[in-house]
Amino acid sequence: MIEHRGTLISEDLFDKRFVCDLNACKGACCVAGESGAPLEKDEAVLLKKLWPKIKPYIPEKGQRAIEAHGVSEVDDDGDLVTTLVEGRGECAFTIFENGIALCGIEKAWKDGAVPFRKPISCHLYPIRVVKLAEHDGLNYHKWPICKPACTCGAKLDVPVFRFLKDALTRAYGKDWYDELEEVYAAWTASEHSRGPARSAKR
Repeated sequence: MIEHRGTLISEDLFDKRFVCDLNACKGACCVAGESGAPLEKDEAVLLKKLWPKIKPYIPEKGQRAIEAHGVSEVDDDGDLVTTLVEGRGECAFTIFENGIALCGIEKAWKDGAVPFRKPISCHLYPIRVVKLAEHDGLNYHKWPICKPACTCGAKLDVPVFRFLKDALTRAYGKDWYDELEEVYAAWTASEHSRGPARSAKR
């Protein structure tokens, strides 16, 4: 782990490659899994407030789930997450365009209907944040459905952290991200100094 301005960063964020390929994965992360997207408490409060403006973007089945259970729920692990359609798999905020699952909250944001883009956990994926006593732990979460993103990232040679520049800047600020690029440059130089350059792990 690398310590950087109040965070502990897994070297996987530098070493792994990742670029979402929606044409290949079809937005599977919006409709797969055993629970919804992790939410901060303030995000749940905000989504409840913004729901009337988001609702027109959401398919009927998602609307029914949210009207019945609210914008959030507590999963089996005790974590606050977005509500699922019929209690499994599909996030209730999911919309579909040309066969690709997308975020209805983000669609509303792009249209200027709401000021909130999407839950930070979604924006940061495949990074998962663990709240520690004195740091945020930033880890790479490997999910088989994201194999196309790993392939695309390897082809384009984009490290995980750089793919998530906007999300990391949103979460920790521009100065934090700019300095992270410097940390990455030093890390890369250190890796190369150990001998022949390693092939980035995929």
